[in-house]
Amino acid sequence: MQKFYKVFLVVFIVFIAINIYALDWQSDILSEDNLKFVFSAASAVIGLILLFVMNTWSKIGVKK
Repeated sequence: MQKFYKVFLVVFIVFIAINIYALDWQSDILSEDNLKFVFSAASAVIGLILLFVMNTWSKIGVKK
């Protein structure tokens, strides 16, 4: 994995951790207070998926 991808991997993991910490676990997950954290964590998860897809595509294009 290139350094560029590793930086974004750390950033996305930190975003997910912060949003999970900020959730109010006593109320409903989809309540108005929690919804912004849920959307932010979901977008970070989508970013992680895209990060691994882009990393795989970059490995496919490299000739041995």
